[in-house]
Amino acid sequence: MGYRLSKIATRTGDDGTTGLGNGKRTSKDGPRIEAIGQVDELNSTIGVLLTEPMPEKVREQLIGIQHDLFDLGGELCIPGFENLHESQVAKLDALIEEHNAGLSRLQEFVLPGGSRAAAFAHLSRTVCRRAERAVVALGNAEEIRPDCRRYLNRLSDLLFVLSRVLNVHAGVGDVMWQKDRAR
Repeated sequence: MGYRLSKIATRTGDDGTTGLGNGKRTSKDGPRIEAIGQVDELNSTIGVLLTEPMPEKVREQLIGIQHDLFDLGGELCIPGFENLHESQVAKLDALIEEHNAGLSRLQEFVLPGGSRAAAFAHLSRTVCRRAERAVVALGNAEEIRPDCRRYLNRLSDLLFVLSRVLNVHAGVGDVMWQKDRAR
């Protein structure tokens, strides 16, 4: 990343192309740009989640994840560039274990909801799964490192666990799927 943008409206994308980090132009509807856009949207949904009340430790972890997602976007933006590391995936594994250890065992499926913060965590989780699918599609078309897929797969799991943590923090229960409800 040799320079930062000082001029935002360049008009170079008016033809339906955009520039990659290596200077090459590509179609705005290509799989690489789709994956970059999905990761950017995920980062934005986490930004919305961060506007909600939550434990400071969770807030700090989510801010770190936003930085990781920017790293991932940078890697996707420059074919062949490595910017996301296995240690970032391992950190997500550790956070999943840490947060899940304090939660009650699930007896049924959880529906998105409970507290507002938990609902935003669920929204981020579903956007994360969509970003993961876009990165997988990119990997089917071009070479990408497995850590990109692994990071998003672990992050969606963590966001599910954090939705439950945020419900506990708010003093509300998870919304459970009722298999035998009246229909």
